[in-house]
Amino acid sequence: MKLKKLKPLTDEYLESIGFVWHTDEDNTSYISDEIVSINEDEANAYYEAANELYDMFCAAGDHVIENDLFHDINIPFNLVEVIKHSWEDDVHWHLYGRFDFAGGIDGKPIKLIEFNADTPTSLFETAIIQWAMLKFNGLDEASQFNSLYEALVNNFKRLITLEADVSKFDEYYKDLGWKILFSSISSSAEDINTTKLLQHMANEAGFNTDFEFMEDVGFNEKGIFKGEESFEFWFKLIPWEDIAIDESELSLILTEIMNNKKAIIFNPAYTLMFQSKGFMKILWDLYPNHPLLLETSFEPLEGIKQVEKRCFGREGANIKIIEEDGSIDVETSGDYEGHKAIYQEYTELPTDEAGNSYQAGVFYVYEGAGLGFRKGSKILDDYAKFVGHIVE
Repeated sequence: MKLKKLKPLTDEYLESIGFVWHTDEDNTSYISDEIVSINEDEANAYYEAANELYDMFCAAGDHVIENDLFHDINIPFNLVEVIKHSWEDDVHWHLYGRFDFAGGIDGKPIKLIEFNADTPTSLFETAIIQWAMLKFNGLDEASQFNSLYEALVNNFKRLITLEADVSKFDEYYKDLGWKILFSSISSSAEDINTTKLLQHMANEAGFNTDFEFMEDVGFNEKGIFKGEESFEFWFKLIPWEDIAIDESELSLILTEIMNNKKAIIFNPAYTLMFQSKGFMKILWDLYPNHPLLLETSFEPLEGIKQVEKRCFGREGANIKIIEEDGSIDVETSGDYEGHKAIYQEYTELPTDEAGNSYQAGVFYVYEGAGLGFRKGSKILDDYAKFVGHIVE
């Protein structure tokens, strides 16, 4: 693994652009002062992997819906209708997601770990921070696999054009004028500023937008409101499964809103299928031994090292790495024990000389659009660091 040491961005600069979560609770910097050096072939392989996998996810989504496999992948029953509705109507456009990969560097094959399709993190870091790091250090900021900002601006336009070509956005939007309300919870600076970054991108695309905290948004069968004003689009940085489990009444109202065609919500409800780690089992059934996939089952795998994780676990919680003989190498606790378990073939993450593990994250925004890395221990948790990259 090739690492390049850089002069870090100052906390003052990071805060000036809204990136206020730059220091972890242990007072260490969340942004690494090293970046991963990759070559053009490695960058292109990540791009191609994301594109191929997204096509596979779409085919597998059809399979889940046609065979009513929602329970198998741990989808809450009160979201099934809204998932089907969003899947069947093209206006429910998938704005962005992030594939997490092992490998891709040091000659190791790319393997899909999971797809953060609903509310992916690291957007600000990938789109803005790693670009700024290169510029700050006098390096060519274009020497990255990173068109994430521009890709999102264009994908916002596709909410209106519904096709690859966005050249007619202004013409269509002039007649429609549909507005987007952006929402996050009020207790997370990271969520607030990530949501406002997305709002800024939508403004740049040409939309009329507004922002309101989740707890202050109005919902009824007639639509989604800030005060008295209704909005045709609602972007929520709140996981669909949290709405289903913690806000069951809201999930019913949102189903009614969508059935009445009063508002379009994104990321769409069907992204919860992709988000479920149980979906990895569906992919393995449909594409057994595919070179980008790891064997995955709802039952413990026989005779191989594997990882037990929960369908909707987050931030490295409730994970066990299990040895071939069934003994536990390492495990984490957490709040997701109630979700269904899956068992995924273990694969080594690339490591540096200090023994830190590196996981690649590739954003998908209509196509592969941006690469960043996270480094940490064998199980990447909330203390994992963001690591930028350069293509050399």
